Amino acid sequence: MESLIPTLILTSVILMLVVAGIGIRILLLKNGEFRGSCSSNNPYMQKEGVDCPVCGKKPEEACPSD
Repeated sequence: MESLIPTLILTSVILMLVVAGIGIRILLLKNGEFRGSCSSNNPYMQKEGVDCPVCGKKPEEACPSD
């Protein structure tokens, strides 16, 4: 039980740093968006022929957000 509290504190600090880092990155990026987030860029999704749920792009089409 003694080692549980320091582990929980360390885990919480690491998670807070990660969330803060992502938030800062969104603030610093143009339009606050991540590039390449279209799921049709994923080769596994391309093999399945899955449309992007965000922009509706089909694997053979150009991404409308680019």
